[in-house]
Amino acid sequence: MRTQRFITGLALLTGVYTTPLAAQQPLNFTVKAGEVKTPVSPNMWGIFFEDINLSADGGIYAELVKNRSFEFSSPLMGWSVPKDAVSKGQILVVNRKEDHPSNPRFARITMPVTRSFEIVNEGFRGMGIKAGEQYNFSVYARQQQGSAVKMTVTLLDDAGKAIGSATVTPEGGNWQQYKASFTANATVPKGKLKVAFEGSGVIDVDMISLFPQHTWKERSNGLRADLVQLLADMHPGFVRFPGGCIVEGRELTNRYQWKKTVGDVNDREVIMNRWNNEFAHRATPDYFQSFGLGFFEYFQLAEDIGASPLPILNCGMACQFNSAEIVAVNELDPYIQDALDLIEFANGDVSTKWGALRAKMGHPAPFNLKMMGVGNEQWGPQYVERYTLFAKAIKNKYPEIKLVNSLGPNPDGDKFTFLNDTLRKLHADILDEHYYSSPEWFLSNAARYDSYDRKGPKIFAGEYAAHSKKGGNGNDNKNSWLCALAEAAFMTGLERNTDVVVMASYAPLLAHVDGWQWTPDLIWFDNLRSYGTPNYYVQKLYGNHKGSAVVPILKGNEAISGQDSVYASTVVDNASGELIIKLVNAAATPKPVTIAVQGVKGLAANGRLITLGSDDLLGLNSLDQPTHISPQEKSIAIRGKTIRTEVAPWSFYVIRAKINK
Repeated sequence: MRTQRFITGLALLTGVYTTPLAAQQPLNFTVKAGEVKTPVSPNMWGIFFEDINLSADGGIYAELVKNRSFEFSSPLMGWSVPKDAVSKGQILVVNRKEDHPSNPRFARITMPVTRSFEIVNEGFRGMGIKAGEQYNFSVYARQQQGSAVKMTVTLLDDAGKAIGSATVTPEGGNWQQYKASFTANATVPKGKLKVAFEGSGVIDVDMISLFPQHTWKERSNGLRADLVQLLADMHPGFVRFPGGCIVEGRELTNRYQWKKTVGDVNDREVIMNRWNNEFAHRATPDYFQSFGLGFFEYFQLAEDIGASPLPILNCGMACQFNSAEIVAVNELDPYIQDALDLIEFANGDVSTKWGALRAKMGHPAPFNLKMMGVGNEQWGPQYVERYTLFAKAIKNKYPEIKLVNSLGPNPDGDKFTFLNDTLRKLHADILDEHYYSSPEWFLSNAARYDSYDRKGPKIFAGEYAAHSKKGGNGNDNKNSWLCALAEAAFMTGLERNTDVVVMASYAPLLAHVDGWQWTPDLIWFDNLRSYGTPNYYVQKLYGNHKGSAVVPILKGNEAISGQDSVYASTVVDNASGELIIKLVNAAATPKPVTIAVQGVKGLAANGRLITLGSDDLLGLNSLDQPTHISPQEKSIAIRGKTIRTEVAPWSFYVIRAKINK
């Protein structure tokens, strides 16, 4: 009853509710399969990655040790040490900024007599440990002359019981990396790592690290395999990274600087994550960026999952919602040079400075970068001034690179209108529109791009999500089926207009159940498990059934965009020789549909019907019920060139029908 009252109230606002009598009337649609409107962009449905909600450290980056190099603002944050250890000088954090500015701190352990001393790392809301998994420990260490200290590393379960251990014995007075591997004998969601020192003397340690062996593609310094698999399963056309507001920083000093995220992991500078204190009610003071997941790893991830990289770079402007700090125009050259150098890092010959670094990191072949974003969510004349300088420099040297440009944080209003008008006059390549709004907004805006200028800049729907509550700043918006359904309806309008809309991505992507700052999010996880939301399955269905060209689906002479509470789009897949029809029913009653397909000799007698839906609009997936709302597939009978089906209430259908040649 609660859901029914909810949808009835929604219907009064949007007009999506129909009476049971009206719902029984058959809807007659026509697909003109021989009239190709436009090709589908190969980059059409992608993913947006930002290090928010513990997405990188503590999330997709598989490192288990928090503050491994003692670089957090409180150097021992994440580590438990005996209460009197610091006052007695048994552990000190030494700063060697002049010698090693990117990683200045290390821990010095002093043991005046033969004894044992230990420190314990809590991980990122604990450490997810799996029985039978091999864990690879590493540390940089050196012994002072006359010292004889060995290290024993032990995984602890929730009760403090040992579940796996190994020993390393550093030797000599020079920094060296030492490694050891061991197998855990129990599965625990919130384990810890104890590092015990035994012997006498003084030992220095840095970059204390622990990874599971089974990362994505078994890489050292790798990514969490289950999370990457969820991304790969979407068949994304692009990966936008590293954000998002992370690009801007609260101030320019903590903006994202790609050059500090490549090269030896030991030399990457740790900085505060701008989301650690953005929302007082979700403050996360232990949220920092180690950049173990840096630009090289981003490019590699995109390549792994068959997606085009879309890096976004700071344009000399910090977040305008925060400090609104900007760099003077006459001091913008280093920012522009960063953009030019990134293209060289991605695509340059190995004889170039940055191409050589890429090769040294293990990837001599270019990453085939074709596009780049200038700024994230900026607005105003100051953005246009800076974008113009970036565009001139990049286009002069790399005219083939397409540039993505901000239209601000909202899909309308004065900020949007100014940038939209101005950038169109400047013949910008791609305009980035963002919309975080109610399900009603998405249902009523499915025809947004039907009337856009076909000769103007292309559109990137760069960040969007239906919000069950107003705002996404920790108000506990839910990834409900209602929100996912509204997004599915809206996306029919994106697909119908792929001559204008060339890319689209939901945002944000990832969220730790114990460490989020923003909701809703596409994929949720804890230290051991992960699941896709109903919204994830909507995105996955579009990505897995993208097709190659748009063809019209009409009711009479009109596109189907909310009339009778039904939304539709159709593509053909030239590779498989199939017609792909997407149908959304946003009403509380079933919709009998008859689809006459024109422009083909015939259709195969049986097609595939993939359905996604729920009779509970407030329904959710969870760690315990990860596929509660997920796609179901069955065959559908087809007679001649006519497809008949009844679209269930509050559901999203994908029909694939083989075209007879």
